[in-house]
Amino acid sequence: MSKQKTKNVQHKHDYVFGKKNYIVMAIGIAVIALGFILMAGGGSDDPNVFNPAIYGFRRIRLAPTIVLIGFGIEVYAILLNPNKAKKE
Repeated sequence: MSKQKTKNVQHKHDYVFGKKNYIVMAIGIAVIALGFILMAGGGSDDPNVFNPAIYGFRRIRLAPTIVLIGFGIEVYAILLNPNKAKKE
């Protein structure tokens, strides 16, 4: 009887993106979340009372700009070539 040798085969997982891509994506998601957090608020508890804070600079200009920057970071993360940085 012959014994079959079992080889330790390690399967290499091929991910779509590299580690650097995922790090940049996480940064982009954090920036988008920050933009939405800045956009929140400005409402009123009483529906008969108008709160003009909803039209402030932070909610109309700053927060949407930060969200768009976050989306730009996401596009960059997707287009980033993880193999370019590796030197083999």
